[in-house]
Amino acid sequence: MKITLKSKKLKGSRESLYIEYYNGSTVDETGKRKHRRSFEYLNLYLDNSSQERKLQNQNKENLELAHNILSIRKSEHLQGKYKIANTRKKNTNFLEYYTKLKEERFESKGNYDNWDAAGLHLERYCPSHYTFEDINEDFVRGFRRYLDQTAETKSHTRLSQNTKHTYYNKFKACLRRAFEENFLDKDLRKAAKSFEMAESNREYLTMDELEKLARTYCKYQQLKNAFLVSCLSGLRWSDIDKLKWSEVRDESEGCRVNFRQKKTKGMEYLPISQQSRELMGSRRGENDKVFKGLKYGATYNAELLKWCIRAGIPKHITFHSARHTNALLLLTMGADIYTVSKRLGHRELRTTEIYAKIIDKKMKEAAELIPQIEISNND
Repeated sequence: MKITLKSKKLKGSRESLYIEYYNGSTVDETGKRKHRRSFEYLNLYLDNSSQERKLQNQNKENLELAHNILSIRKSEHLQGKYKIANTRKKNTNFLEYYTKLKEERFESKGNYDNWDAAGLHLERYCPSHYTFEDINEDFVRGFRRYLDQTAETKSHTRLSQNTKHTYYNKFKACLRRAFEENFLDKDLRKAAKSFEMAESNREYLTMDELEKLARTYCKYQQLKNAFLVSCLSGLRWSDIDKLKWSEVRDESEGCRVNFRQKKTKGMEYLPISQQSRELMGSRRGENDKVFKGLKYGATYNAELLKWCIRAGIPKHITFHSARHTNALLLLTMGADIYTVSKRLGHRELRTTEIYAKIIDKKMKEAAELIPQIEISNND
């Protein structure tokens, strides 16, 4: 940590003296660097309104006192005590601190929404007057127990395993940051074990089912085209919904889509098949949406299910199932897992490995399809 004495200009000719505690920086999900700083205002001022001896002597005394306090803070840091600095920090309201961290994530909607939802449960659990003096191992274990046994959704159902995992991880991220910034003397994240992620059911279409669906009538042609493009390319709903013609590049080697993923903010250069390009239709203005009129809502979701029923597919298919379909078809047809991971824009290979597990499971099930045959000995 770097501890320095600084001043801030006030109205008129006065300056306020304060100490800055700089604890490095981190890079968030969007690649933006966040600096970790905290401040201790000393209530000491320099007045430069005149050259009067009395005023200059007062400035000198205040500056010397500020440097003495700075020396004390540096000494406490080297000895690992932080007693004076932590007295102020430990009186910080815990829920207000959590809210401050949440607001830092405002530009990342998905992450912000998760912090916000977790914060609502934290407010129900944590008394509003609690400061960091009240945060200990029992508090941490208690919040885990609250999520596991008490917390409910808006529809008064218990939280799913993955929701508990997500909310508790946001809480732990807050504890980690508080420890790093010396609001806590101890890293409390190990006070209670994290929730395990449950393996979600990833519904998908087989190649035979996809062909049936392609031959079947759908009430909304744009929905049909967009869904089939997602099955053939792996593009997410959010990326298909905002896709503009300026991002679709028709080149001599074929067609590719250059776009920034809405979910991960990563830039992608995705080659797509000729059939995917044909489903997009005729090119229009560069700023026009490729799938103009495509909507997300109950009407389209209901039609997607009806479309599957007409095709004789008794599965609960959502638009995201198209992405699962693409991953599984590629792996089934021999694409290596690294290529599939890259095409889907996964940041970690383990995300793609879930699809490989599904294929292994289906192959094992297929091995049992052939009934046992009677075998007689030669005796």
